[in-house]
Amino acid sequence: MIEDLYPALAALREAGPVHRIAGTDGRPAWLVTRYDDVRRAFADPRLSLDKRHAAPGNYSGFSLPPALDTNLLNMDPPDHTRVRRLVVKAFTPGRVEKLREPVRRVAGELLDAIEAEGRADLLAAYAGQLPIIVICDLLGVPEGDRRDFRAWSDALITPDPARPQGAKEAVGAMLRFYTGLIAKKRAEPGDDLLSDLIRVRDDETDGGADRLSEDELTSLAFLILLAGYENTVHLIANSVLSLLDHPELLKELREDPARIPAAFDELARYEAPAPLAIRRFPREDIEIGGVTIPAGETVLLSVASAHRDPAHFQDPDALNPHIGRSGHLALGHGIHYCLGAPLARMETDIALATLLSRFPGLRLEVPREELRWRPTIRARGLISLPVTW
Repeated sequence: MIEDLYPALAALREAGPVHRIAGTDGRPAWLVTRYDDVRRAFADPRLSLDKRHAAPGNYSGFSLPPALDTNLLNMDPPDHTRVRRLVVKAFTPGRVEKLREPVRRVAGELLDAIEAEGRADLLAAYAGQLPIIVICDLLGVPEGDRRDFRAWSDALITPDPARPQGAKEAVGAMLRFYTGLIAKKRAEPGDDLLSDLIRVRDDETDGGADRLSEDELTSLAFLILLAGYENTVHLIANSVLSLLDHPELLKELREDPARIPAAFDELARYEAPAPLAIRRFPREDIEIGGVTIPAGETVLLSVASAHRDPAHFQDPDALNPHIGRSGHLALGHGIHYCLGAPLARMETDIALATLLSRFPGLRLEVPREELRWRPTIRARGLISLPVTW
């Protein structure tokens, strides 16, 4: 299903709006396939992200320690409202905008490093490098303290069956890293997002009743770095592949890079980096698409299927930014809309514009059918992207 994701989802979508399947944890789950149902479910307060609303024995997702798990992806209002409001104070549009020139500089330097070779795995050398450098700069992670975040991310999202302890080891390493980094920033704060979050955490205004807990602070740093890295890597790499598959559009955007920001939404719809939204649990029995789902059971919203729903998108299996399609869900919807969406957009726009400008002869180095996707439904990402120019 990973290699032929969209035909498989089309068959499910045509067969019905909701299906009983084996979820990402191997337990039974309900998959929602049609755009209108998926979009409504995103904003339905009866669908909880809090695992405490899962029925006993129904969900067995990977367990993280509270210091990494107490984040916005596991919260409902009022905690979600409180924490997001506090984070927004530090995650300002102005801070993101200040990164525009540094992102452009880093993109250029990464291409400088590979240009003379004439070929590269663009995922490893470019798409996988730019977001981690940017997010570490945003958080204020010193260059000497930067770790192998890709290895940690892979261990959690695509665990190796031959090394079942790998995910546990990655969690331990991440917890030590974030705890140590926060201690350093607390002792020597700087002009960065993490220092601002620590100030929010330690603010004693109004008795500190509305501030972040220490676990919430650590979990936020974990979420910002992991989500800011993982999703943007695949946004960039998937967009490059989509353009290589559509040479006329690639030529058009190369000749007029000012059109790249407008093409972003269509590229994100066509190959979204996350085929599924994070699991949800009904607080009560609910009906979706005429199907009753019992309280506490796992609900999976298929963003990938919704994005190819012909009932909402004209000619959905075609990549065409000229149609003026709107309403993609690649960055979420409702109260859980991606906090880092402006940063992801800006990074992807600059990554594409810089690449197309520098390498006008860009093309795949291997036959298209030899490319492989990561063997997980949690992420829509390539294993490698070998190109030449």
